[in-house]
Amino acid sequence: MKKPSQRPAALIRDLRGGLRLITDGVGGVTGLVESLHGRIARVAPPLGQVADAPTRGITGLVYRSIRGTTGLVGAGLDAALARLQQQLQAQLQDEPDAQSGRRREAVVAALNGVLGDHLLRSGNPLAQPLELRFQGSGPKPLLLIHGLCMNDRQWLRDGHDHGQALAAELGFTPIYARYNSGLHISANGLALAEELERLLQRWPEPVEELAIIGHSMGGLVARSAVQQALQRDMAWPLLLRRLVFLGSPHHGAPLERAGNWLHQGLGLSPYLAPFTRLSGLRSAGITDLRHGNLLEADWVGESRFAGRDRRVVVPLPQGVSCYAVAGTLGRSDGGRLADGLGDGLVPLDSALGRHAHPQRRLRLPASNHWVARGTHHLDLLSSPAVYARLRRWLA
Repeated sequence: MKKPSQRPAALIRDLRGGLRLITDGVGGVTGLVESLHGRIARVAPPLGQVADAPTRGITGLVYRSIRGTTGLVGAGLDAALARLQQQLQAQLQDEPDAQSGRRREAVVAALNGVLGDHLLRSGNPLAQPLELRFQGSGPKPLLLIHGLCMNDRQWLRDGHDHGQALAAELGFTPIYARYNSGLHISANGLALAEELERLLQRWPEPVEELAIIGHSMGGLVARSAVQQALQRDMAWPLLLRRLVFLGSPHHGAPLERAGNWLHQGLGLSPYLAPFTRLSGLRSAGITDLRHGNLLEADWVGESRFAGRDRRVVVPLPQGVSCYAVAGTLGRSDGGRLADGLGDGLVPLDSALGRHAHPQRRLRLPASNHWVARGTHHLDLLSSPAVYARLRRWLA
């Protein structure tokens, strides 16, 4: 007998998450408009900082009423939907539709990348917990860690999945990590380290070697996980033999630095400062990509929108063969300018761990890094040439 679909319950859960975001958004926009209204009413100077002050009288009452009504309506609808969700989950069994499920997961992954820390703080059901997905077991587990705004199923691109291909050719057992990429990289690194420790402790057969491939932010999460596991004397780093980075921004990404300049620039005028509430919505995971933060010490005690690079130097783990693939959009060596553009998101030097300050350089041997010319950031996941390089390194 065919099992009934779980999709209605999942739709209710997503509806609850979306409703909470709308409620938060209305409250945020109301606050922004009130702040701008107050500054205009007080005829603030064109430059400089002006403290926010609530509007008064009938104007203030209107803004408070909008916020109060929105909160009450949102809470009432959320409670009703929560009861309906519980009833549906009690009655129905899981049978997800594959295609619609992948689309939904891609949207949720992107939302977590942009607003994941807010989703977690506000208890939104769309917040993605860290999970490890795998089938079967074997002596050579291979952990694959996705990048910002992505999920574990997006390793499959244009019909190719590096993990499945390496499993077929080299006997690896792929383990796909899924995590909320909007959280601090240090938080995801610690959660991954702890989950991997639990998983390998109950692995059904002896582990001969562990390998990790991290795409984009995933490479930074991998480095953070290894470093924090070593600091806590976990066992699994002793099994790690190879660590591969695909387009990982070890020293940050220009887009986030540009976003932070915009955020700082808006704060120079009291009439533009309220809009920093919008630029400040980007997640902690995104702001970590300004310089490539790996540890809590890199950001704790300071605004995450501060511009300076205060990272703790984290060398590559000793005794582990580390490799890096960098993409460039140019199909041939186009010189410093073309290489500076990198794969469209990550500059070549950042992906290869190069830095002006010697102590920050990753110092990968020439044989352990490779440039994929004419390859976009996402195409690192499907490029036959990139896969050939992975197969060579992991053989």
